[in-house]
Amino acid sequence: MAKTIAIVNQKGGVGKTTTCVNLAAALKALGSRVLVCDFDPQANTTSGFGVDKVTASPNIYDVLVNDADITKAIVHTDYADVLPTNKALTGATVEMIAMDRREYRLKDALSKVAGDYDYIFIDCPPSLELLTLNALCAADSILVPVQCEYYALEGLSDLLSTVRIVKRALNPDISMEGVVLTMYDGRTNLSLQVAEEVKRHFPGQVYATVIPRNVRLSEAPSHGLPVSAYDSFSRGAEAYAALAQEVLDQNRT
Repeated sequence: MAKTIAIVNQKGGVGKTTTCVNLAAALKALGSRVLVCDFDPQANTTSGFGVDKVTASPNIYDVLVNDADITKAIVHTDYADVLPTNKALTGATVEMIAMDRREYRLKDALSKVAGDYDYIFIDCPPSLELLTLNALCAADSILVPVQCEYYALEGLSDLLSTVRIVKRALNPDISMEGVVLTMYDGRTNLSLQVAEEVKRHFPGQVYATVIPRNVRLSEAPSHGLPVSAYDSFSRGAEAYAALAQEVLDQNRT
């Protein structure tokens, strides 16, 4: 059965989608069977794999709200299988309120294909509402990207408080997969200071691999490619390959 990992941080612009796309592609390159569920209505993960968010149908919204067959929603790419989304997912928060097992709609859907994969990644929206709650109830663990900026830890206490509530009331098995430092610039004191502060807050849970600021990481999505396919020799591609190996090694122990 797949290990399901929610990539979550309610702060926007911290590298959730970049991490989701490129970590998934790097794990696929290492031989893992990977499914990526785009659970953010902005659909950047969908387009990051070269999938057309306008024409992709059925998608994860149809699976959640209309009980569409999840196997028919999965799009196969060279870099990972993708459960696409689009802006219609925004309405799912309201439409699911009256549904049975509303917190477990995503978990129930993913359980039907979990046997086909080694890893399922859920790219969460930058908020703590019913979509993110569904992701946390479906996940075995959470991976938290933290940007190496001044307000890096702002809001993380709210996220961790939510995770504790979910663990106590809805998903007792959820755990911390790890914290990954993103947009790291080793030339600046700020990045070094933020890295030390994050490690102090999350002892033993911060990946050794840090994701650098890298123009290739920014350019790759406009081509509908993970960075490993866009420029495999870039610092960004090398960093995500190293992170993928770290994730694999961690899950073998």
